[in-house]
Amino acid sequence: MAIRLSGTRIIFVLAGIGLVGGITSAVISAQKQPPQPPAFEPASNPYADGIFANGIIESDQPHGSNVNIYPEVSGTVVDVPVHAGQAVKRGDELVQLDDRVQRATTEQLEAQAQAAKAMLEELRAQPRPENLVVVQAQLVAAEASAKQARDSYEKQQHAYDIDPHAVSRDTLDTARNAWLVADANRVTAQRNLELTRAGAWIYDIRNQQATYDSLVKSASAARTLLSKYTLRAPHDGTVLSINVARGSYVSPQGVYDTYTQANNDPAVVFGTSPKTLNVRCYVDEILIPRLGATKGLKAQMFVRGTKGSIPIEFVRVEPYVTPKISLSDERQERVDLRVLPVIFRFEAAEGQPVYPGQLVDVYIGR
Repeated sequence: MAIRLSGTRIIFVLAGIGLVGGITSAVISAQKQPPQPPAFEPASNPYADGIFANGIIESDQPHGSNVNIYPEVSGTVVDVPVHAGQAVKRGDELVQLDDRVQRATTEQLEAQAQAAKAMLEELRAQPRPENLVVVQAQLVAAEASAKQARDSYEKQQHAYDIDPHAVSRDTLDTARNAWLVADANRVTAQRNLELTRAGAWIYDIRNQQATYDSLVKSASAARTLLSKYTLRAPHDGTVLSINVARGSYVSPQGVYDTYTQANNDPAVVFGTSPKTLNVRCYVDEILIPRLGATKGLKAQMFVRGTKGSIPIEFVRVEPYVTPKISLSDERQERVDLRVLPVIFRFEAAEGQPVYPGQLVDVYIGR
């Protein structure tokens, strides 16, 4: 009986402790905690009837946005002579791919074209003076042989006419045949001289000309393809991002990104001067009627994480409403919304923390 009373007491003690704990917890929970200050002040609409739009900073381009440079051929990167943020001139080398095979093919075709050109010049230069001298000498020798054979025949014929018994008929026929053969050799030598003087046949020249032209075009095409192994700056500007390194493999489909595991990243992202930047705003289609005429359009840009706003200048409207995409440029992430791109421009102040690709909040008004 004593043990049962001790257990009952323990139960009552535990129940009392639980009751006190519950009351304490309720009192603490009922106390109001002061709100935490925001990480940064949210953007407020500076216009009475302003339109809000998401924006992304990009380089100042006459048309389009930042230039994503993809190679037109596949290959292994052997050199990257520039770095991100570097200012370059039009035509400067950005990325060099391994072009050894294509270079050898190009040089082979160029050598074949040079050989075809040499053969064409040889045909056009005919007759060769040395060959002409030889065939002229052959004609002189053939004429001399023909004259000698004719003289021998005429002597035999004269003797036969005086006395038919002085020369046999067989000897006379042999002399006459020798003269005819020698005269035929003279005619052949004459025709060979005329052929040599005429030079190469026009059809041989045309055929060689076509062969040379074909090889020149093949070599030119190979040289053009060889130039594709070097990525160059399309115009004066700034290298915004480089997604390749020596030894990495690239293709026209892009570069494999080990972080995102995507294989469509451009080899180089290229832009204009970092001082003048654009802001591409996406205006929701239901707000387009409120946008109205673009004349007199004003806007304020709010950089997230900072205080204050930056005035931006209207540039143009791209008059084509498209499905909205995520501003991370992952084009497979479409949403059921259509937007109108509106482009603004601003001059980046010294030390201002803004970069292409940065997301901003924009209010558009008048």
